[in-house]
Amino acid sequence: MIGVNVKDNESIDRAINRFKKMVTRSRILNEYKERQQYTKPSEERREALKKSIREERRRQRENY
Repeated sequence: MIGVNVKDNESIDRAINRFKKMVTRSRILNEYKERQQYTKPSEERREALKKSIREERRRQRENY
């Protein structure tokens, strides 16, 4: 579980921003959104294949 201790002489806004950074780095929201809806294993494989193709094309563009 993620928590932020507010330090002495630290504004609440700054503590909230630190909390937001910690949440995005830990990818909690991404996992939450993924679990909102069930995806079939075949769809997961298809999406993984599409993602790998996109990444391969991007790598090829970077090499030229």
